[in-house]
Amino acid sequence: MGEAARVPDIIDLAPAFTADEVADYAARFDGVDTAALVAGVVGELAGRIAVVSSFGAESAVLLHLIAQVDKSVPVIFVNTQKMFGETLAYRDELAERLGFTDLRVHRPDPHRLAVRDATSLRWSFDPDGCCDLRKVEPLRKALIPFDAWLSGRKGFQGKTRSRLPRFELDEGKLKVNPLADWDKARLDAYFAAHDLPRHPLEAAGFASVGCVPCTTKVAPGEDPRSGRWRGWDKTECGIHRAVAGAHDPAF
Repeated sequence: MGEAARVPDIIDLAPAFTADEVADYAARFDGVDTAALVAGVVGELAGRIAVVSSFGAESAVLLHLIAQVDKSVPVIFVNTQKMFGETLAYRDELAERLGFTDLRVHRPDPHRLAVRDATSLRWSFDPDGCCDLRKVEPLRKALIPFDAWLSGRKGFQGKTRSRLPRFELDEGKLKVNPLADWDKARLDAYFAAHDLPRHPLEAAGFASVGCVPCTTKVAPGEDPRSGRWRGWDKTECGIHRAVAGAHDPAF
């Protein structure tokens, strides 16, 4: 008897979402309460969605909202290997307290680091390249199994985020920003109402916490993210882009 015809393996390279599908999500959830939005999206996309968290100054709010719906949602954290020790401790404390069962820590490729950042000083002369190597590349790999992801960005954080939508198309994936329209007062009220722990560096004046060499304290009246890459014409690490229609260029 002849052998059965072989069925070739096929790698599906089509985008998980189209612009029309993203627009449909935006329309369906327009005006919907944030908690209901999170519950709806997490429920619809179970197994296909993750949350990406820096475990920064305001990360606890989104993580708490998600934990109320499904504690098994994968939580992706990129350890650039230049993080504050306080951030790593806060990550472990918060993930444990909220009960997440699938915390995934991703790091930059050590072979890539050896080639492109052997001195570990690339941040000092090429911050874009450093971010790409230590943040963007690891996250892109981490998101391969997922079609959608949740981000904790807020519109009030800076000019490049001032027109932040709740839903975006990002490299063929659905990116969800449930807190897009939240302001600082609302975030603080949520922290208080749910007795959530604050990032330990926030009280010291760090309104936005990233990598050690590229994070400084923020003075009263400054944008919350003005302490990131201070002195450089740079406002985003490359994971996110400036929102269309915002005043500042994308980086």
